[in-house]
Amino acid sequence: MIIVAIAGPVTNLFFATLAALGLRFGHLLPPTVQDWVLRNLLIALGLNVLLAVFNMLPILPLDGGRVLLGLLPRPLASAFARLEPYGIAILIGLLFILPLLGGQLGRNLDVLSWMVAAPSNALREFLVRATAAF
Repeated sequence: MIIVAIAGPVTNLFFATLAALGLRFGHLLPPTVQDWVLRNLLIALGLNVLLAVFNMLPILPLDGGRVLLGLLPRPLASAFARLEPYGIAILIGLLFILPLLGGQLGRNLDVLSWMVAAPSNALREFLVRATAAF
């Protein structure tokens, strides 16, 4: 289950790496398409990194929840698995309800932003730097 669950985020990281490599060779393109291709590669890089990080959140039914489920000892995994029917409601709450509530209270309750933005930015920067050697 862990291998199957991690396949999606690994695929996203593979495509993000390809996009980062493409950015390195963008200067070789004809000027008429260079700007368009580079902008699309930047979008592909950011989107794939974001999807990889988001999908690895330890919330069922996301891939990170499946990985956690496979790593937990049986009694804890059983208790965690019982939360799955509420997973979509939890995601909706984290994505929409908490930020809206926070706006009303004058607080930043955008929990998913805290959990996804920093790792996504760091991973994107790492991929750009790692592919700079090519």
